[in-house]
Amino acid sequence: MSERTDREAGSDFMPKFDDKGLLTAVVVDHATQAVLMVGFMDAEALAATRETGLAHFHSRSRGKLWQKGETSGHVLRVERIFVDCDQDALVLSCTPAGPTCHTGAPSCFYRELVGDVLQPVKT
Repeated sequence: MSERTDREAGSDFMPKFDDKGLLTAVVVDHATQAVLMVGFMDAEALAATRETGLAHFHSRSRGKLWQKGETSGHVLRVERIFVDCDQDALVLSCTPAGPTCHTGAPSCFYRELVGDVLQPVKT
């Protein structure tokens, strides 16, 4: 089998990081499946997440590892990790310990584009 076939059809976890060493991680609420946030993981963040059960990401702005909620206490407990077909993106199904967004909103996706205007998402 080729590496592509192994990655797409095999059972081995073979994360495919981009040229910056990152892969996309979409976080959804384990109970509701609502999208909470999108982050980026490097090998270190992925390993820390798997080891601790708490979501870790690579901060592109700070250039370092960070645990979601490390200062606020609003951690994301990882319940399941889903891997896409070519293993370059993950969905983390998480139980949040408070608001996910740094603004205090439950989700970073609290606005909807309606025409050319951002409107608050109605829950």
